[in-house]
Amino acid sequence: MAAGLAALLPNLLQQASGQTSTVSPVFTQELPKLNMDGYVATAVEVKYEPGAASKAHRHGGMVLGYILEGEVRFQIAGQPEVTYHTGQMFYEPPGAIHAVSANASSTKPARLLAIVFAEKGTPVTTVL
Repeated sequence: MAAGLAALLPNLLQQASGQTSTVSPVFTQELPKLNMDGYVATAVEVKYEPGAASKAHRHGGMVLGYILEGEVRFQIAGQPEVTYHTGQMFYEPPGAIHAVSANASSTKPARLLAIVFAEKGTPVTTVL
């Protein structure tokens, strides 16, 4: 069903705007089966100075992230480390340990937008 909605999204957006535009999916991720009653979405901007990193942490729910600027090293515990670049997205499943989140550059800043979907009242981030 999600794939069907993703395929329809560009046409729906174009019809809603009444203008001709180009809409291209940049990311598709299957999500866990959840009842999202009582959930809240929290969007946070994370800014990394050159060479900066976050401590290992976990989030109160699932996360969709988008790299706004630069390159970010990323690793979920038990998975290989990857580097995401401006315009790329990532997903963190509920309860995952975010073992590495760091600016891949020692000379340029990096920024990302993370949207955390979690039960209301749950901490957005817990440092380990």
